[in-house]
Amino acid sequence: MFDLLLQQCIEQQGSDLHISVNQPIYLRQHGQLKPLGECLSLPQIEAMIQQIVPDNLLQSYQQDKSIDFAYSLNSGQRFRINIYYERQQPALAVRYLDSRFRSLQSLGLPEQLYQLCGLKDGLVLVTGATGSGKTTTLAQLIHKINQDRACHILTIEDPIEYLHQNIQSLVHQRELHLDVPSYPQAIRSALREDPDVILVGEMRDLETMRVAITAAETGHLVFSTLHTGDAVGVIERILGSFPAEEQAMVRQQLSRVLRAVVAQRLLPIKQGEGRVPALEILMINPAVANLIRHHKTQQVYSVMESATTDSGMQTLEQSLADLVKQQVIDKALAIKTAHYPDILQSQLRQRGLYGR
Repeated sequence: MFDLLLQQCIEQQGSDLHISVNQPIYLRQHGQLKPLGECLSLPQIEAMIQQIVPDNLLQSYQQDKSIDFAYSLNSGQRFRINIYYERQQPALAVRYLDSRFRSLQSLGLPEQLYQLCGLKDGLVLVTGATGSGKTTTLAQLIHKINQDRACHILTIEDPIEYLHQNIQSLVHQRELHLDVPSYPQAIRSALREDPDVILVGEMRDLETMRVAITAAETGHLVFSTLHTGDAVGVIERILGSFPAEEQAMVRQQLSRVLRAVVAQRLLPIKQGEGRVPALEILMINPAVANLIRHHKTQQVYSVMESATTDSGMQTLEQSLADLVKQQVIDKALAIKTAHYPDILQSQLRQRGLYGR
């Protein structure tokens, strides 16, 4: 039965399934939740869990009442499954992992992101809310490196979502709880495994941030994600995670190792079905590095706003204005999404769209 639900999710172009006791099963389709109508009882869901949770993770699930793992259909399609408890009963959140590798252009992402694949070292962060496409963006960048460079790529994920085969690069993928117990331990271990590129699935705690920055300092190219809504906010989020007495030192480190921040959102398109990414891109040049070093991150937005097109930078407002001009998204949605609606209105006027 579980496999049939997953197949239904694929056929209806769903991204997520939500299953809970005596409640309709919900499908997220093009960003919107809708009930499928079918309800499952507690015994049915418990039997489903016993069927799908790997034997080596059952004890952990029973102890912690929460678990993440990957699941594959016989046809090869993969899903990320989170099982958790709510009101003392189990529930499942299932994410479809569309593991096809596609060009940035086909995903609605700017080609300038390919610049990041040529970096030799440093830290690159892709940020956004859950479901904003961070993992997909990073997977395409790693795939591009794999196609173009003869290097050792090491990924640390929870769970592994995109499966990379060796092309030009040697790729090793480690899954949390199956291959390694924690992100920090995996990154420390990675430094002894001769990687050129390290992908850290998420910088979710202080220790992971600390060792990821160290890895970037020691000559590795490190990609990771954060749940932060804007590019400038990422810098403050990282600094704020460290004790006050360490923040000055971390500012110095970030000014040296941070290479780029890509903050993205997925928005419903104006006509038809589907969503399109709106991106804020911060490339760390000497001016931005100096602002980080001297704790003047509030001025970074102005640098992004005034940057030339060939710098690769753009603000969220510039991205939204372009999407409105292309008639991809609605103007009202753009204004609602913008960090600075007044600046967006100015961007729209510059493009001859004011009042439309």
